[in-house]
Amino acid sequence: MTLKERLRADTNEAMRAGDTSRRDVLRMMLAAVKQEEVDGQKELDDEGVQSVLMKQAKQHRETISDAEKANRPDLVAKEEAELLIINEFLPGKLSEEEVRAAASVTIDELGANEMQDMGRVMGQLMPRLKGQADGSMVSQIVRELLQT
Repeated sequence: MTLKERLRADTNEAMRAGDTSRRDVLRMMLAAVKQEEVDGQKELDDEGVQSVLMKQAKQHRETISDAEKANRPDLVAKEEAELLIINEFLPGKLSEEEVRAAASVTIDELGANEMQDMGRVMGQLMPRLKGQADGSMVSQIVRELLQT
């Protein structure tokens, strides 16, 4: 079962169960996937669907951050609930220790030892960690490792 088929099946299941909030989030995710397909004029595979869902998750995290700054606990709770549903369809995230280990290996492979090498390290590391780690966390870890 492809990721898109799983989204559709879960949407139908949520409708049968009367779970309107879950149904609405799943429909939003399907709409984002459909929009990307229309814009790109091609059917998305699982990797493409995953990419769209990662963008959705990032938008929700940014909204949560903004809502916290604006002291809007109602909006924070809603966005966090939606983010939980989106995360069900994304691959598991790597821990900080796992990202640190991968960054160390990449730095050693490239012989990087100064901040000027950060671009090369990130260029090699991010494709390996795509969908498994947040880019800002990876960037922070690489920066720390190159500064020591």
